[in-house]
Amino acid sequence: MTEVIFSHPDFFIIDKPAGVTMHDAEHGIVQQVCKALQETDLHLVHRLDDGTSGCLILARNPQAAARFEVLFRTRQVQKYYLALVEKKPKKKQGTITGDMKNRRNGQHILLKSQQNPAVTQFFSYGFADAPRLMLVKPLSGKTHQIRVAMKSLGSPIVGDTLYSAAPADRLYLHAWGLEFEYEGEPVSVFCTPSDGEYFAHNSIADWLAQAPHPNTLNWPKSAVKSRDKDI
Repeated sequence: MTEVIFSHPDFFIIDKPAGVTMHDAEHGIVQQVCKALQETDLHLVHRLDDGTSGCLILARNPQAAARFEVLFRTRQVQKYYLALVEKKPKKKQGTITGDMKNRRNGQHILLKSQQNPAVTQFFSYGFADAPRLMLVKPLSGKTHQIRVAMKSLGSPIVGDTLYSAAPADRLYLHAWGLEFEYEGEPVSVFCTPSDGEYFAHNSIADWLAQAPHPNTLNWPKSAVKSRDKDI
């Protein structure tokens, strides 16, 4: 059962399970939530990869969907992700920027050019007995953006076989939190990963229980602006 973690007359924020697709007309996330909540008019306003879990907004009417389209397009929704990675990255924190290009087999690659770049910021946290945790703040919304960014650091996400990681019980990428203002009301929603053996590891669970609010961290400054449309 998909959990509703925030309810508003105009939208729900749910904890999307890993492995559920956005697009299947019969078994996709919208259809599952409509059935579970007896709703008839839910709308996707952004997207998560099938293997990604966590915070997902579903608008409850077309007017709310249009409002969210503006919020995402004008970068007024702040997103925070958790990723567990296989290897120690080249640096402990920073910003990854570059244009992205589609390749065969559904892969994307990061380019050195900066015409319409994907912009991804991160902090890296290491443990003696668990995969390294990356706290990630994407400033744009490109397809596979975080997965490609981690691969570019030499640190593919655990379970991300498309980007050269070893198989695991899931893709270890989780949409941890969303913050935005909706019609004058501030909304801040976070959800802890609910499945995956590594997310349940004591070291990871202890970090999550004591983690500082991400907006209190000293994120890198970035003047790069991307013109893509959040998905």
